[in-house]
Amino acid sequence: MRRSRTRPPGRPTAAVVAVGAVLGLMSAPSATPTSPATTPVAATADHTATVFYYTKTRNWDRYHLHYAPDGGSWTAVPGAAMESACTDWVKKTVTLGTAEGLRATFTNGSGTWDNNSGKNYALGTGTITVKDGVVAHSDPCAGSEDPDPAPGDGNRTTVYYSTRTLGWTTANLHYQPAGGSWTTVPGIGMRAACTGWWKQDVDLGTAGSMKAAFNNGNGVWDNNGGADYTLPAGITTVSDRTVTSDADDPCADEAPDTQAPTVPGRVTAQADGVSVVLTWEPSTDDTGVTRYQVTRTGGTRGGAVTDVGSTVFSDANLEERTTYTYTVRAVDAAGNLSPASAAVRATTGSRPPAPAAGRPLGTDPRKDPIYFVLTARFNDGDGSNNRGGSQHEKSGNAAHDDPMFRGDFKGLVNKLDYIKGLGFSAVWITPVVLNRSDYDHHGYHGWDFYKVDPRLESAGASYQDLINAAHAKGMKIYQDVVYNHSSRWGAKGLFTPTVYGVRDSQWSWYYDEKQPGFEYDGLTVDPKSGKSYYNGDLWSTAEPAGNTCVNWGRPTGGKSPEGYTLYNCQWPSPTSGMFPKALYHNCWIGNWEGEDSRSCWLHEDLADFDTENAQVQNYLIGAYNKYIDMGVDGFRVDTAVHIPRTTWNRRFLPAIQERVTQQHGAGAAKNFFVFGEVAAFVNDKWNRGSVNHSAQFYTWKERKEYSADDEKAALEMYDHEQQQGTGNQPASTNAFLDGNTYHAPDHSRFSGMHVIDMRMHMNFGDASNAFHNGKDSDDSYNDATYNVVYVDSHDYGPNKSSERYTGGTDAWAENMSLMWTFRGIPTLYYGSEIEFQKGKKIDCGPSCPLATTGRAYYGDHLAGTVTSSDFSRVDSATGTVATTLQQPLVKHVQRLNQIRRAVPALQMGQYSTTGISGDMAFKRRYTAGGTDSFALVTVSGGATFTGVPNGTYRDAVTGDVRTVSNGTLSVAAPGKGNLRVYVLNGTGKIGTDGPYLK
Repeated sequence: MRRSRTRPPGRPTAAVVAVGAVLGLMSAPSATPTSPATTPVAATADHTATVFYYTKTRNWDRYHLHYAPDGGSWTAVPGAAMESACTDWVKKTVTLGTAEGLRATFTNGSGTWDNNSGKNYALGTGTITVKDGVVAHSDPCAGSEDPDPAPGDGNRTTVYYSTRTLGWTTANLHYQPAGGSWTTVPGIGMRAACTGWWKQDVDLGTAGSMKAAFNNGNGVWDNNGGADYTLPAGITTVSDRTVTSDADDPCADEAPDTQAPTVPGRVTAQADGVSVVLTWEPSTDDTGVTRYQVTRTGGTRGGAVTDVGSTVFSDANLEERTTYTYTVRAVDAAGNLSPASAAVRATTGSRPPAPAAGRPLGTDPRKDPIYFVLTARFNDGDGSNNRGGSQHEKSGNAAHDDPMFRGDFKGLVNKLDYIKGLGFSAVWITPVVLNRSDYDHHGYHGWDFYKVDPRLESAGASYQDLINAAHAKGMKIYQDVVYNHSSRWGAKGLFTPTVYGVRDSQWSWYYDEKQPGFEYDGLTVDPKSGKSYYNGDLWSTAEPAGNTCVNWGRPTGGKSPEGYTLYNCQWPSPTSGMFPKALYHNCWIGNWEGEDSRSCWLHEDLADFDTENAQVQNYLIGAYNKYIDMGVDGFRVDTAVHIPRTTWNRRFLPAIQERVTQQHGAGAAKNFFVFGEVAAFVNDKWNRGSVNHSAQFYTWKERKEYSADDEKAALEMYDHEQQQGTGNQPASTNAFLDGNTYHAPDHSRFSGMHVIDMRMHMNFGDASNAFHNGKDSDDSYNDATYNVVYVDSHDYGPNKSSERYTGGTDAWAENMSLMWTFRGIPTLYYGSEIEFQKGKKIDCGPSCPLATTGRAYYGDHLAGTVTSSDFSRVDSATGTVATTLQQPLVKHVQRLNQIRRAVPALQMGQYSTTGISGDMAFKRRYTAGGTDSFALVTVSGGATFTGVPNGTYRDAVTGDVRTVSNGTLSVAAPGKGNLRVYVLNGTGKIGTDGPYLK
């Protein structure tokens, strides 16, 4: 958005990239000659599983394991009784026969179940823990019989490991005494020592030290960046990769936490079909609430207990017309439970017809070029949901018969084959939540974050239908999301302000008559006013009870443009006292590169959330969990720079990973693509010297611990990093080849958020500038191969131009050739394939017709039919769309997508310019899983590549074959917009010649 006011078979090796289930990817432990990778045990007749279940936050009288081996039958209810294992744990060992896993639920035998929110637990073999809904692999009772061993003849070490910044719910110690053998993966379970610390004692025998790595039991490793830790005998602490020998016990002075959180308050339950949405106010605790426990009773299936991480819980797939009762308890890090909340009830209705929820495709996002659409302006599939809004006439849209909400999901579904025919396999769509403002077609004025805007949906073309339709074609959906702000009217379910509105002869046109029972949804027309943009719920002629707005309802002394009397509190404002400080910031941004840019309003239509407040965090986490559950493939994060990195790293990014893992598995979580808009509209590496406001900054975890209070932590982090300055920021080689060699990237410090490449975007007035500026910043991103790269968007063109790119067709072709071969993920704004609206003002608000801007309606160019059976392949096309598909840049992007899709190095490869002469020339390589792809690329100009591997190279553009025997390959200039892609042992020419690639 424009910022302007208007599961492992043996010991993994370093070449394996482990799944980062919570905060990102961490490298697996490195293999050494003295510690070969463990060979998987040969299959036997009977597999077994020992299942440990955490009891502290359940406090049941009895525990049963109800299970079914994979492919087998369930045990009789209530299942097998579990036995005491150690403090806070029970266990049961079961024989699975030849099955390699089991489905499981847990029950107290009296009708209360933990069934993983209705999905059952999917467990493997070996030792498994289930703790508050999280499945891991370890023995939580290891060493518990002798927690503090007395000194003996052997050397001993006591290891304390901190997970304060990792978010792990269990920790394992995988170790090798010097001269000895490694433990079996995942190692031995460590026991909780105190808040954020885990402890384990190890008998080293005669060894004086050991090598060690740590993991969370789910494939996420901390192996000291591939080097493993060397830990001596005695007491050692490991915290954020820092090893302290002869350390003091970090838990010695910490009194046990015995204080329970406060009772969750104001619990509400609202039924919607066969679902119930539960909300409550957050509890407080001396050390912090970590999760909530929701208990449901009612129906014929028995009760259920579910662990949730926010103050919103959606209980789905219930029985029809049944009354359910819910209570909520808060849980802190020590496992203390609050008393149960007051019980609330809700009665379900009938089961509505709805498509099954989707699943994300779960593949590496770098394989998927992105096509970006403003859904409401792309293609109209259903005229009945078109809406113009309050500025329809004034803007001039009415005169063009062009309502701002015109395109919809049905129109997009109908033209997915157009996008696929261009070669794109990911579609970035603008926000889908219900919006509210005078000018909200873009989706960035969120009002009800829990509801899809009905102006985008149709019968048979819901948001779920769109996701499912795209997935059926092998295409991903990236949803634009907003965490920073709501509409100026607030956020339904969190807070909405009441304003002053005398419906006299002056203001009756704007403030609607109150209609009891009528609710704004953007689509339904109020029968009295005839408006779909009804605002009768937002104004009051009498001062509202509990009003906090200063000078409410008094004349300001000013006049509107029409000459009407203006009143205080007539329009939402951050400084009027209208918005509560606990939920919204109460200031305007004064310095765009200052701290206030993260804690104040950036525009009057964008009420700025206090994202460091737990209630706000949980509201947003709960909302976006809904869309994760629907199977979207990733989030584009709007205005990411206006939220402190600490809040992203502590709250929002872990919540995304947690939910995707819970709903769709660790593999899907690894590839759920989150890319943020960190808007730095400058041409330097660091945004005017401020690291906190630079795109690459958001790709990193924190480097130190800050206050447990999120608001204080944000300020501490800001000050600390500003003092560190640009010269003391993390650096990475993840995007770069080591000579000609690809190396496994280190994602152990990755935050979970990739970013839009703002520096390349700002310099795309000329492809060469974009290339050189882009690569200059790549050492400061965690991994620049994931950068989203575009020329222009719905906000700006290059160099912060307010017009859609108008550099000419040849320049567009050159930009595309660079984008599709250089590191990063190429992204195209809708219509750029035909230079749609080139030179037109990108956006002028409601003051001019959309038809005259860069956000004009595109559907006229898509009229007719189009079918595509594969990417970059159009099988048939009729009507106007057939003409559209013949345009030169269309042909160019189709072939670029063909070539990129066929050469893995162009998708996921690291790059280097060492030993290369030529302007936009580079080499790229990707080596993993049996694939070794190496390519030499030059864009527009000639190049000479020296020191490259000898062998046979084939150009993917012309099919030219070169044999390199002396490490050198020279390429003549192919011409502007053209390129050469010489692939070592390549297949040769890909696709057919076009207007530029020939």
